[in-house]
Amino acid sequence: MMVNNPIRKVINFYLEGFRNLPDWGVKVWVVIIFKLFIMFFILKLFFFPDLLKRDFGSDSERSKYMLEQLTTKTEKYD
Repeated sequence: MMVNNPIRKVINFYLEGFRNLPDWGVKVWVVIIFKLFIMFFILKLFFFPDLLKRDFGSDSERSKYMLEQLTTKTEKYD
């Protein structure tokens, strides 16, 4: 199978690599994907709520608050 397109060559390289993984390599990838799922979905749901959406009713209120927070100098760091 002759592949001339460089993007197809890269995709084919990775596909062939994943097809030829040993059993322990597949298990490692399952663990990695499981950990990523926990980090990005489960932790975000419970520990990182959308505070701006909760505390402000409209986009203009959110943007005004963020502008104040980013441009106002605090006394702690002077």
